Amino acid sequence: MSPTTPSSRRQESLALPEASPADAALIAAYLERAWAEQGLARQTLDSYRRDLDGLARWLRGQGRPLLAVQREHLFAYLSERSRRQYATRSNARLLSSLRGFYAQQLRLGAISEDPTALLEAPKLGRSLPKALSESEVEALMNAPDVTTPAGLRDRAMVEVMYAAGLRVSELVNLPAVAVNLRQGVLRVMGKGSKERLVPMGEEAQHWLEKYLAEARPALAGKRNAVPLFLDRNGEALSRQQFWNTVKKLAVHAGIESKRVSPHGLRHSFATHLLNHGADLRALQMLLGHASLSTTQIYTLVAREGLKRLHQQHHPRG
Repeated sequence: MSPTTPSSRRQESLALPEASPADAALIAAYLERAWAEQGLARQTLDSYRRDLDGLARWLRGQGRPLLAVQREHLFAYLSERSRRQYATRSNARLLSSLRGFYAQQLRLGAISEDPTALLEAPKLGRSLPKALSESEVEALMNAPDVTTPAGLRDRAMVEVMYAAGLRVSELVNLPAVAVNLRQGVLRVMGKGSKERLVPMGEEAQHWLEKYLAEARPALAGKRNAVPLFLDRNGEALSRQQFWNTVKKLAVHAGIESKRVSPHGLRHSFATHLLNHGADLRALQMLLGHASLSTTQIYTLVAREGLKRLHQQHHPRG
């Protein structure tokens, strides 16, 4: 079987019929209740929407609505996704979406049996976050052309993201009022609408002040813009726009690595702090992790780094 790509899978999905109006309404109602009851983040809700819409489209091609699904239909759908080489993590998230949806339908009395009851989630390997070296981060910071408003904005964004360890969604969604330059902190809205204060550090604060004084007024024009970081139209940058920006800066900096991404800067922030002796509990608070176990994976990253140093420099390594 020839390998598939995200683009080819997307094309196959678009070739399927659209979800029926009844199924689309069911999905919308589920997401509205999930948001009200659990306070899920917009990105999580968008992922659930895509997962449920994908199943609904596939089922409609077989003449079956969402509420008429039985376990064997879900097995068949998961087998189809396996044939199309979807990632294990993507299938695990899909199953989480389906379980939430059908559990709600069972509570509402729309179905009498949960079709996801005996479905097992795929086993996920514990992958280590990929971090840049400190010299690579420095090269990335120096890549933007800070003589232009867009370049000054890019420098401020990568400085702030690395200094504060933000998620990319937190960075692009930051409002201008979230900045407290006097105290050198950001008020960040994280997952589950949980707010936290994050220090920036002197270097990031310097570039942010410079951006606010010199670049943001030029990008905003006469608009009363709310977002902190603006594109050329005075609107908030999207996640994809910033992802593309980081990739271009990496090429300009001569960093030949697939690790370079906005999320890689967050991983680098955490890894470098641990390497310099940061406390794990403090790191958990800075990253906005609900559980310490999520943060503990970075101790594995630091340990791997120490092993590489030992092998490289020890005479018997």
